Amino acid sequence: MNTRRDIFQAIADPTRRAIITLIAVHAMTPNAIAEHFDSTRQAVSKHLQILMECDLVKPKPVGREIYYQLEIDKMKEIDKWLNQFRKIWENRFNQLDDVLLKLKNKKNETSLIF
Repeated sequence: MNTRRDIFQAIADPTRRAIITLIAVHAMTPNAIAEHFDSTRQAVSKHLQILMECDLVKPKPVGREIYYQLEIDKMKEIDKWLNQFRKIWENRFNQLDDVLLKLKNKKNETSLIF
């Protein structure tokens, strides 16, 4: 049985997140990526394989080299999922702001009485 990894499994690993950061600006070869890590090119290739399985990166042959580039649309899927939590926390912070403002106004009213 071939179970496909999902994008959250892929980004759970700090090395894969670092690879995503590296290739976010421009496509890179596995050798160029490997230069940024204290691991073998084979280890980097394994991480790239996982990222490809999740459709987060795609290979782009250029001559005899293969460059890996980030799939922005797949990253948007992560952002969409995170956005639901962003909205929840923004709402909670807004509620906290309201409470703090009421407390401040109440304190100001009390100090005017004395």
